[in-house]
Amino acid sequence: MSESVLKVQSLTKKIGKATIVDNVSFEIKSNEIFGLLGPNGAGKTTIIRMITGLINRTGGTVMINGSDLDHDFEGAMNQLGAIVENPEFYKYMTGRKNILHYARMSSNDISNERIEEVIKLVKLDHAIDKKVKTYSLGMRQRLGVAQAILHKPSLLIFDEPTNGLDPQGIREFRDYLKVLASEGVGILISSHLLSEMQLMCDSFAVIEKGKLIHTKEHILDEKTETINEVSFTVSDGELAKKILQEQFGDITILKNDAKTISVSATRKQTADINRSFNVNQLDVYEIGITRKSLEDKFFEITEQEMRESV
Repeated sequence: MSESVLKVQSLTKKIGKATIVDNVSFEIKSNEIFGLLGPNGAGKTTIIRMITGLINRTGGTVMINGSDLDHDFEGAMNQLGAIVENPEFYKYMTGRKNILHYARMSSNDISNERIEEVIKLVKLDHAIDKKVKTYSLGMRQRLGVAQAILHKPSLLIFDEPTNGLDPQGIREFRDYLKVLASEGVGILISSHLLSEMQLMCDSFAVIEKGKLIHTKEHILDEKTETINEVSFTVSDGELAKKILQEQFGDITILKNDAKTISVSATRKQTADINRSFNVNQLDVYEIGITRKSLEDKFFEITEQEMRESV
């Protein structure tokens, strides 16, 4: 069973009379890539800055791998690796010298073997002895990942890590995350790029105006009873419509013509419909499923929250 590497309880940040983050709670397990979703200005970076100790909290507690941020700050920070906004380096130094400098500042003993291992993991061995000022944005991001994982943290935090990266850089970053998660690291990643989060994350929380309005594990898991658009290519579209109307009165028919019929249905309903078509001697040539994207889910959640708050 996966252990908790981050537990946030009732996290709150107020500036004057304004509440920037309002009573936010969530938990991240080892091996989990957890997405913090929300529009710009929702409070994602403020939450991350409080977790990493960069700004004070008004209220709430933060536990990193069992260490309380208030009572064992150093112990908690030793379990944490983070890139908040853009990674910063000494640009006149080489990538290797930057990593060595960071290793000397760490309270953990970091061996030369570990340094070489990390350099190879982020695929910077060809450029590690070049000055950082010659690095592309993607290379600097990889160097940032190298620094963040150098001391083998239990928890990694990345704030908008794909900003400015080209498609290849984004894919490489995504691959690094999956490798690290497979090794038992818990990862918190914030972004407003929903298409990328869909490919990266196992679970997520939605932040809107400083409030956590939704949390969900494996939202796009095929095993869930998500309603999708399902299209059946059949021998007789009219017969298909008749069967649905007689036997599945609660199913919404989206489209219908001579050879196809499209409906909104769950996985279970899709199987039941297909079975009924077969029993009624209706040939089914193809079943197409258009699953909802994370973007669709996100807007469903935020629109529902807006309706409920009115």
